[in-house]
Amino acid sequence: MTRRERVVRMSVEQPLWRALTAYRVLAMLYAVLLAVLGRGKFERLWVAVAYLAVMVVWTLVTLPRVAGAVRCTKRFLGADLVIALTGVLLTPLADFDARHIDGPTLPSIWTAGSVLAFAIKGGWRWAAFASTFVAVANIIERGHPSRDTVHNVLLVWVASIAIGYVVEVARASERTLARALEIEAATRERERLARDIHDSVLQVLAMVQRRGSALGGEAAELGRMAGEQEVALRTLVSSGLVPTTRVSEDAADGAVVRTVEIDETGAAGAECDLRALLAPHAGSRVVFAEPGAPVLLPPEAARELAAAVSAALDNVRVHAGQDAQAWILVEDERDEVIVTVRDDGPGIPDGRLAQAEGEGRLGVALSIRGRLRDLGGTAALISVPGQGTEVELKIPKASRGKAGSAR
Repeated sequence: MTRRERVVRMSVEQPLWRALTAYRVLAMLYAVLLAVLGRGKFERLWVAVAYLAVMVVWTLVTLPRVAGAVRCTKRFLGADLVIALTGVLLTPLADFDARHIDGPTLPSIWTAGSVLAFAIKGGWRWAAFASTFVAVANIIERGHPSRDTVHNVLLVWVASIAIGYVVEVARASERTLARALEIEAATRERERLARDIHDSVLQVLAMVQRRGSALGGEAAELGRMAGEQEVALRTLVSSGLVPTTRVSEDAADGAVVRTVEIDETGAAGAECDLRALLAPHAGSRVVFAEPGAPVLLPPEAARELAAAVSAALDNVRVHAGQDAQAWILVEDERDEVIVTVRDDGPGIPDGRLAQAEGEGRLGVALSIRGRLRDLGGTAALISVPGQGTEVELKIPKASRGKAGSAR
C-alpha cells in the first residue's frame, strides 16, 4: 500500500494570458506595418522609428511577463502603461497633422494590450483605472476629438471593464468549483474510512460484546465496555468527523486541488479473477456458483466487490442467524459483472435500514452501496419479510478502467 499525491490544477486565466501574449505580438507587428506604409506622412520620421524600436524591444523582452499572473506585477503593468501612453502623446510630435485627422496613433491597437493586462490581473477596477488614462491621453493627443475618437475611447473603456468583470466572475466560479471538489473528495474519504472501520473495528467490538454477554462474569463487563465503544465509534463515523486528505487553495495560477490517495492496485495493468476472491466464502452454509471462465477485473475493483459481498454475508450471519443458508451467484455478462447474494433468513422489516443508518449502523449504506457507487456500479437490496433477502451488485464493464480513480 502506497500513498501518492495527485494535483488537479484549474485556471480560467491561463488561456487569457496566452491570448494576451499573442495579441501583443500581433498588435506590435500591426503598428510597425502601419508606420511603414504611412512613412511618407511623418514630419519627424526619427521620432516614430525611435518609439517603435523601443516598443518592439519591450514587447519581445516582456513576453514572459504576460504569460501568467505571477510575473505580471504592478510595477511591470505601470511601466507597460507608461510606454503605451508615451506613444500616444508622441504621435503629434512625429506627425504634425495627426491632431487634425483621425489617423492611428504610433502604438495603434497595441495600447489595448496594456489595458487588457490590467483587466486580467486585477479585474474591472484595474481595467477602469488603466483605460481612463488611455482615454485622457487620446483626447489630449487629438486636441479637438471627433465623434469617432470619442467612440473609440468609450469602446476601449467599456470593453476592458467588461473583460475585467468576467475575469472576476470566472475566478469566483473557479474557487467555488475547487471547494465543491474538496467537499466531494472529503465525503468519499470519510466513506472509505468508515467502510474500513465497519469491516474491521466495529465488527470486532460487536463480537466482543456478544461473546462477553454470553459468557457472563468479568467477560460481561468487558462486553459492556466494548458495546459502549462501538456506539461511540459509530457516532463518530456517522457524524463525518474524520480528517480529510484533500485541500484546495487559490494560487496565482489558478485553483489547486491536492489529493492524497492510497494506492492498493498492485502491479499496473494486472487483472484479478473475481472468482478467486469469492471462492473462500463457500462452505456448508454458503453455496458459490461461478461461470466456467475467469471473471477478470482490475485488482481494486475486484477487492472492493469482494468486500461488498463479504459485508452482505456478515449481515446474513448477524441478522439471519448462523444457521441461515446463503447463495452467491456470479454472472459475467457482455456489458457488466453481476454478483447476487441471497439468503433464506427472515428478511428485513420495512424501515429497518433507515433506522439502522440513523443509529450509525452503516453496513449496507457504506460497506455495500458505497463501495459499488465508487466503482461506478449499483447495489440493489430486495427483501420480503419471511422470505429472505437478496443483494444484487452490478459493475459496468465500461467502468473497469475507472475503478482506480474512484477513491
